[in-house]
Amino acid sequence: MGFTYMELTEAFHRSAKLQLCAPHRCGVMRLLLVEDNTDLAQLTAKALTKAGFGVDITGLASDASQYISTGAYSAIILDLGLPDGSGLALLKSMRSRSDATPVIVLTARGTVYDRVQGLQTGADDYLIKPFAMDELIARIRALLRRPASYLGRLLTAGNVAFDPIGKQMYIMGEPQFLSARELAMLELLMGRIGRVVPKPFVEARLFGTSEDVHSNAVEVYVHRLRKQLETLGATIEIHTIRGVGYLLAERKS
Repeated sequence: MGFTYMELTEAFHRSAKLQLCAPHRCGVMRLLLVEDNTDLAQLTAKALTKAGFGVDITGLASDASQYISTGAYSAIILDLGLPDGSGLALLKSMRSRSDATPVIVLTARGTVYDRVQGLQTGADDYLIKPFAMDELIARIRALLRRPASYLGRLLTAGNVAFDPIGKQMYIMGEPQFLSARELAMLELLMGRIGRVVPKPFVEARLFGTSEDVHSNAVEVYVHRLRKQLETLGATIEIHTIRGVGYLLAERKS
């Protein structure tokens, strides 16, 4: 289903009226937008960025699968009709791997059968095109307010737990304060504990592609997070794999 320029423009201007999420209160939550309509994808990403989210975009099921396998997203916005595959097949594959990342289906398929099929496959919400941008953002925020335990997304390693929805770290059950980028780094590494995360991927996830990043920016945040974990008595530690990236593992006693 196509969208007129007027429909896209009106949706964007409606989103501009939203009250933005203050970064110091909610941190930066990253979203994956899977949408093959380039104009709609760019417009939606702009609105989501203005609302305080970080956004990665892809229009292919194959690329989305790769993003999901290597990324840690707060939520995924998923179109169903993709050029190289079915969004439903991608969703089904996620759920079969016990990946409980929240998914909002965003599609022109609006029959009762389509909605039921999407929800039964594992979608957390279902929004039909054309849509109001403020409604999409409201639905994302409502979804992210659900407890992490409800979504099955509490990450644990050693005596550390991380709530990716509330963006909160706990050590021995006690909440601890970290900066937004330290939290993003922790989430990225805890989602791949025991595996090496390449430095370029860490840089892209922490800073995106639009920021002017200094060559040692990632090392600075790794150093800060490493010191925080040590100071707070965490039983996990970050290892630097020279020339490759970083690995999070439980501290050897």
